[in-house]
Amino acid sequence: MFVDFPADLPVDRIRTNHVRRVHNCIFSQVYPTPFVSNVQLVAVSEDVLDNLLDLDICVVKEDNFLRFVSGERIAAGFVPLAHRYGGHQFGVWAGQLGDGRAHLVGAYINRFGERWELQLKGSGRTPYSRSGDGRAVLRSSVREFLCSEAMHYLGVPTSRAASLVVSDDAVWRDQFYNGNVQKERGAVVLRVAKSWFRIGSLEILTQSREYELLSLLSITIDYGPFGFMEDYDVDYVPNTSDDEGRYRIGNQANAGMFNLNKLLLALNPLMDGRQRQLFKELFSAKLGLLGETEQDFAIIALFLNLLEDTRADFTMAFRDLSEITEEQLQSLSIPQEYWALSVISKHTAFPEWVNTYIQRLKRYVLRNWMAESATRKSEQNDFSEVRLLQRILSRPFHKQKLAESAGYADRAPAWANDLKVSCSS
Repeated sequence: MFVDFPADLPVDRIRTNHVRRVHNCIFSQVYPTPFVSNVQLVAVSEDVLDNLLDLDICVVKEDNFLRFVSGERIAAGFVPLAHRYGGHQFGVWAGQLGDGRAHLVGAYINRFGERWELQLKGSGRTPYSRSGDGRAVLRSSVREFLCSEAMHYLGVPTSRAASLVVSDDAVWRDQFYNGNVQKERGAVVLRVAKSWFRIGSLEILTQSREYELLSLLSITIDYGPFGFMEDYDVDYVPNTSDDEGRYRIGNQANAGMFNLNKLLLALNPLMDGRQRQLFKELFSAKLGLLGETEQDFAIIALFLNLLEDTRADFTMAFRDLSEITEEQLQSLSIPQEYWALSVISKHTAFPEWVNTYIQRLKRYVLRNWMAESATRKSEQNDFSEVRLLQRILSRPFHKQKLAESAGYADRAPAWANDLKVSCSS
């Protein structure tokens, strides 16, 4: 059943939709701006519709469904909301940020008693749009739709994507901020999460002036200039805007600690050794390390150092470890199919990991070149690869014939070596 948000959460008193500094509230009431030209529903997540929103897949054929997921129609009795939050960008306080192109369009309690908040992304301007147009383009929306679902099936807590809608409405973007403005197609993703609150939701109220983008539920909620790493490189950064490498792969722990320090300032809880123990348990589960020893951290660090030295493919090296036999490792007779492991096959600590990895490691991730290929086809109204990737990524640990024939577990093609992503979306 659809439910409303708690009445005691403060709402902006100003009802007009214009960009401004908003004070002393959590939400602003603002309606989406519907598309007008050739609006199409091109992909849905049947799992989200069925198991999160209690909807039969047949509902996607109804006009009212398209109108809802595109922002044209709002559920009866609900007023759309844009969320006010603050934040840092690259470690520097940016003040008020907020939902500049997203609208909360409802909350739903499903048959399992779970409460899910429904949010449209790319649905038009809000008081928090700053200089933006409130829209999202097709390429970034395809990436978000695919990656949020891929992360879910990899076992990573994340927001989910229910649907992807595209239109022929023109959206103008300078993708790499080099003066080359291009016309692109607009798109909207219907996203669901148990909450869209983040650390900055609290800090904008307390005015503590510290924040990074991190969900209060510790889920992945924003898919901007992300990228799955190919060759292991501690300095890997997919975002062209991150010139100093603040969010490089080797600095993720520091960035995460920065986030948590800001939450500490907002809530001021007392932390003890339980947090360290939980981190160790989660990382051990990821790597398949059995038991609890002081050597676990050293084993993790050694393997990562070896990956860095050899620049072996990050994803496939782990996957190879889960599939190759102990005898093959001990004999150093590495079959050609385990191409990522061949450069690091002499490491003596590998055999003890093999059996514990096999149930934990993924074969398919949404690599940049895969998302780019799907996006290019989408620009020609061919969404077949979007749907194929959605299906493949829902079973990332299982070898799949279609995925193998498409090369999704192979080295990236040569044309993909120079692919970049940016904040433009």
